[in-house]
Amino acid sequence: MLKVKFNLRLFFALLGITFLLSAPIWAQQQRPNAPLTEEEKNEKSENAMRSGLLDDSTKMVYGPKTSLYFYEKFVKNNKFKKLELDTSLTGFHNYEPVANTWYKYQDLGNLGTAARPIFYDVPVQIGRTSGFHAYDLYHNSPDSIKYYDTKSPHTKIEAFFGGGNRNKLDVEFTRNIKPNWNVGIAYHTIRATKTLNPTTRDDHNVVNDSYEIFTNYKSENGKYFLLANITRMKHKVDEQGGIIPPDVDTTSLYFTYEDAKVWLSNSQAVDLRQNYHLYHEYEILKGWQAYHVFDKAKQAVTFVADLETSDADFFNENRFNSDNEDHPYSIEETTNNHSHFSEWKNEFGFKGDFGPVYYNAFLKFRTGRMASRFFTSNNSFNELSLGGALRGEINENWVFEAEGEYLIPDGYRVKGLFKSPFLDVSYTKALYKPNMMQQQYSGNHYKWDNDFESTGVDQIKGTLKGDFKNYKIRPNITINRVNNYIFYNQEMVPEQISEEAFMVIPGLESHLVFAGKFHWQSEAYYTLITGGAADKFRIPELFVNTRIFFDGPLFDDHVYVQLGVEGRYRSDNYAPAYMPATQQFYLQDNFNVYAYPVADAFLNFRINRTRVLFRYNHLNAGQMSNEGYFVTPDFTGLKGTLDLGISWYFFD
Repeated sequence: MLKVKFNLRLFFALLGITFLLSAPIWAQQQRPNAPLTEEEKNEKSENAMRSGLLDDSTKMVYGPKTSLYFYEKFVKNNKFKKLELDTSLTGFHNYEPVANTWYKYQDLGNLGTAARPIFYDVPVQIGRTSGFHAYDLYHNSPDSIKYYDTKSPHTKIEAFFGGGNRNKLDVEFTRNIKPNWNVGIAYHTIRATKTLNPTTRDDHNVVNDSYEIFTNYKSENGKYFLLANITRMKHKVDEQGGIIPPDVDTTSLYFTYEDAKVWLSNSQAVDLRQNYHLYHEYEILKGWQAYHVFDKAKQAVTFVADLETSDADFFNENRFNSDNEDHPYSIEETTNNHSHFSEWKNEFGFKGDFGPVYYNAFLKFRTGRMASRFFTSNNSFNELSLGGALRGEINENWVFEAEGEYLIPDGYRVKGLFKSPFLDVSYTKALYKPNMMQQQYSGNHYKWDNDFESTGVDQIKGTLKGDFKNYKIRPNITINRVNNYIFYNQEMVPEQISEEAFMVIPGLESHLVFAGKFHWQSEAYYTLITGGAADKFRIPELFVNTRIFFDGPLFDDHVYVQLGVEGRYRSDNYAPAYMPATQQFYLQDNFNVYAYPVADAFLNFRINRTRVLFRYNHLNAGQMSNEGYFVTPDFTGLKGTLDLGISWYFFD
């Protein structure tokens, strides 16, 4: 095994040296003028498609420039634009959802496992939510759906094969029925084998199956616009509870991966979500539209564990509900938790443009409930809110925006934004309600009934923008004040603290281009937290991402290549641990997820419309003073593994 690791590192090293030494020669032979980036060259090479859609033989030519997409927010905010399909290579190697955020989420070290954001941000939903958010990252919510306008049938297939049998597949098909009517369907799946103690090759840690059906229609006179989608996700996780600490079992060792001893082998969590969404608007007068949004959503969350096995050693000894022998799920030998959240939402509003000013006003009603097998009655809610928005544009570079929502009688969210060529500033103030899980829960291991107050937050964000010929720099700062914060404490139950927390997070983002073809991208954030509630926010003091890579065409411009190294670093941190029975991260004070730099090597290239990636994870494995790194208490990060991915576009 050690020999295989060494050869893979040697392969990437030799490949990198070859490209770096050869790049100046290729640049001189093929491109005597100032070189373009891969994205600029891509736009130039397909410019003919955008203008005439004709090739030299006068046949129609379809491609990424003729299959355009947009989001619902473009329509609702009267900032309608159509985007071209993404064929860029930058970041393509980070195919997993956590990696795609540039590791701003904490997971359990494997594709598809429970994840939480590292940095605090203001919730968009100020009303009730389910409180089960551990798998949000793997769910395509209705507002994230792409709607298409295609000149030809369009199919996208993306397949990713991660080392250790961590696989992901995304398939999408869409076509125009008429020039003003498009329909499409997408399917997504994850099959990730356990990185810790798998018993067979197909001993899956995560199995995800998701799909979306979507359509958009515009009347021939352009007055009526309809967008609709149906989404469904079934996310199954064979929970492992982490590696048994050596101080609990002296035969258990960290960083043995396939040979690790884990807490759970007979426990499974399932998160099933289904959404029906409709947005439609009608132009009553020129520049004035009325609209309606409808949502029906459900989320069924279950957790089952066989307590006649060694899995029982992981859980607390308290057994709630088991004293009721007549209850079909109150069984001493089995945990069978089930929570069902559902909601209906209707939003009615009007919007329009008055010269350079956009305005919007709406009334929204939400009703829903949380049900449980152990509740004596459902926990229901009804919410009525009103709000609006205002936007002014001198031009596309100078913009101010204001939006607000008042949840009657005791919730609100207001946000102001100013954008200019040199400075972006936003201010958000919100008072948002506790989620349903925090208020009331009943399961085989934990039970509570709380009456928490709403959480208040003030947030200021500012970014300076410096754009130079070969260098972009973005100094930024985020300031948060949070009071009445709700968290899961060391006893794994929700708690509210009335004291405040103040966060000052200065950051720096930069992008340097040198020698025309070499790029250095970085971001770094420093977090300072004070106040009586400071200890309830476990954010690493220092958070850094960086990548350096060669980017350019080779072989007579037939292949576009990115070859480089990417690194990330988080300082020492008592990161939250994870309890699978409730699917919540909670505070802990005993396990330091110590600082450890992780380096990955990657090779991305594109031939015509096909993109391919190779990524070697944890390039520096075995080269550090520590044997490896942790992402969550008792959950190790990836060992040295090679990933492969490919993305195809078809236009017929």
